Amino acid sequence: MSSHRRPRVEKIITQVISSLIIRGEIKDPRVNTLLSVSEVTVSKDLGYGDVKVSGYMDATSLEKGVEGLNSAAGFIQSALAKEMRTRNTPKLRFAVDLGVKAGFEMARKLEELVGHEQSPTGDTTD
Repeated sequence: MSSHRRPRVEKIITQVISSLIIRGEIKDPRVNTLLSVSEVTVSKDLGYGDVKVSGYMDATSLEKGVEGLNSAAGFIQSALAKEMRTRNTPKLRFAVDLGVKAGFEMARKLEELVGHEQSPTGDTTD
């Protein structure tokens, strides 16, 4: 198999799922347009695809959104089959990715630290 095939398939999966979420084509009420696909990993035989989903929302809403995506996996796979035109379409498994939220929290904490180092006039202390 070509070494470029898996990254291409992963990119197509990311694009298709993202567009389905943004356009609101997934009718499950748990799937929010604030969800985003952060990472897709496809097995070597293209039989399975692990999709990590993130979003800047509370953990409960994010988990419910992932449950909605897992229940709509058949619909998403049929949309993928139309785009990919391969013999087999990967079976998708969705999981929560808390890395993006953790990154936002870390950036906020760093900004607070920088803010505490500055004096009230905005000048830095020497």
